[in-house]
Amino acid sequence: MDHFLYRNGALHAEDVPLSEIAAAVGTPFYVYSTATLLRHYALFDEALAGVDHLVCYAMKAASNQAILKTLAQAGAGMDVVSLGEYLRARAAGVPGEKIVFSGVGKTADEMRRALAGGIRQFNVESEPEMEALNAVARDLGTVAPVTIRVNPDVDARTHAKIATGKSENKFGIPIARARQVYAHAARLPGLEVVGIDVHIGSQLTELEPFAQAYAKLAGLTETLRADGHDIRRLDLGGGLGIPYARSNAAPPLPTDYGRLIRDTLGHLGCEIEIEPGRLIAGNAGLMMTRVIYLKQGEGRDFLILDAAMNDLIRPAMYDAHHDIVPVIEPEPGAEAAPYDIVGPVCETGDTFARQRPMPPLRQGDLIAFRGAGAYGAVMASEYNTRPLIPEVMVKGDQFAVIRRRPTFDEIINRDTIPEWL
Repeated sequence: MDHFLYRNGALHAEDVPLSEIAAAVGTPFYVYSTATLLRHYALFDEALAGVDHLVCYAMKAASNQAILKTLAQAGAGMDVVSLGEYLRARAAGVPGEKIVFSGVGKTADEMRRALAGGIRQFNVESEPEMEALNAVARDLGTVAPVTIRVNPDVDARTHAKIATGKSENKFGIPIARARQVYAHAARLPGLEVVGIDVHIGSQLTELEPFAQAYAKLAGLTETLRADGHDIRRLDLGGGLGIPYARSNAAPPLPTDYGRLIRDTLGHLGCEIEIEPGRLIAGNAGLMMTRVIYLKQGEGRDFLILDAAMNDLIRPAMYDAHHDIVPVIEPEPGAEAAPYDIVGPVCETGDTFARQRPMPPLRQGDLIAFRGAGAYGAVMASEYNTRPLIPEVMVKGDQFAVIRRRPTFDEIINRDTIPEWL
């Protein structure tokens, strides 16, 4: 469920007509619903009620400080994968003890800055990383809390580019080597092993891969405890998918996911951390754009938009589907026609949809890309010297620009010309 609904024939974000925001901000832009963000966070939190837990929002999905602050005020922790994300979370008021640092390539500087600023734990991904973190912690005269990410070799049955739990993926240590690696970690004086981390992928639409991974995790927990390790925290990652196409079957609900966690891991008495991102932010955001031209081609027609692949890369990168709807509600029985929906970037890959049935549209009409709140604005670029598009947040009948569109002068003046030119 989201809070983007038609009222009196016009699409609204909560209580604000989207046409009103477009008139004030210009297109294209992203818009987020506060009510949807909070509802989705609450679903995860409630799914684990009665279990010692922390929901750490995976801020790589959408990292504007307004989003982070909204979720942090509701009680969320944060899952970060870079120093920049760590500093964003701290700037948004998230305390260090509620920040988990993930990622396969943490540098010594990132480790040092996070240890000095406060951190809940590092999710360590390799033995060389363990050695580096141990050295940094000892140099600072402190001890780094860590979980070790294990790779359970489980097929998440998702897109190959966002599967992270198979043996050929770059993430984590092979679960078969976990005892050896944990024994090594226990000997490093700069580390305190507090638990185990696992994450098998993103946009999962069924629970069975989670069940397989968590069963392996339960067995490993008991083995490591028998070896003398104090395993008191299980970081389960995120990955639950969203229904990008409303015609498709809905993925499992957070309540079902929470029940699975209780059934597979509840007997261990561990604190549970989960790191949802897409399901919290995905349907909480739209990308708004405008039709520039309707173009007749040879055997197909095109809708040319003022948004492009640099604004929303998912269709070009993952062949991802987004429902695309007009801001003015179509008349009942309006006849749809197929269009290739494209942007103005000079690549054929700048295509959002092919032969997508759309109701009658005209030049200048506003349309919305649903499910664009996650991995939309954060993956945008200035390719073709196109400015990053604004981000807008809505709360009830209010809206605010939370990232403005830069001017062309600002973009161009970031370049530095060598003195020999």
